[in-house]
Amino acid sequence: MSLTTTIDWEKVAGLIPAIIQDNTSGQVLMLGYMNDEALAKTLDTKQVTFWSRTKNRLWTKGETSGNVLQLKSIKLDCDQDTLLIQVSPIGPTCHLNTTSCFDSNDDTNAQPALVFLHQLEQILANRKGADPDSSYTASLYARGTKRISQKVGEEGVEVALAATSGDKAELVCESADLIYHLLVLLQDQKLDLEDVINKLKQRHQK
Repeated sequence: MSLTTTIDWEKVAGLIPAIIQDNTSGQVLMLGYMNDEALAKTLDTKQVTFWSRTKNRLWTKGETSGNVLQLKSIKLDCDQDTLLIQVSPIGPTCHLNTTSCFDSNDDTNAQPALVFLHQLEQILANRKGADPDSSYTASLYARGTKRISQKVGEEGVEVALAATSGDKAELVCESADLIYHLLVLLQDQKLDLEDVINKLKQRHQK
């Protein structure tokens, strides 16, 4: 059976709640509602479309702002009355110009660890080509791949030394430095952390 026919439309009175989640970071971005027509259009166009209860019509997210939600996957829960939709968001999801509708100020301390890591990666990517005097990250990019690679090597050694000495506080600090410089190196090479994670997934499946 197709996804549309599997949903218990009678139970949800024709509108099924759809939880929207970032496919890379796992962050919950928003909640919307779909009727069968909105779901069909989403599956057809690969851009998330809802039934707007305020506009009383189909509404494709980003149709005016350009901040669309590119469809990655759709899962139906065990009761056939809720959708989990994983997306690749283009721009902020919330109309308040924040990443998520559930975080009005993108408070770093309130973010799940992987969400913060994903957002840090985006910040590092945005600093490529910036004035070298504007930030340490921009200065690293300006000094080139060789220097960035050297920093990754140096920080790797520091991590090993901290672990050998049994200094856990220092191990945490040096590990943070290593992860930061590794992310910079990946961006320098036009790669993302997701590329590394996908490789780990492939190995895990073997």
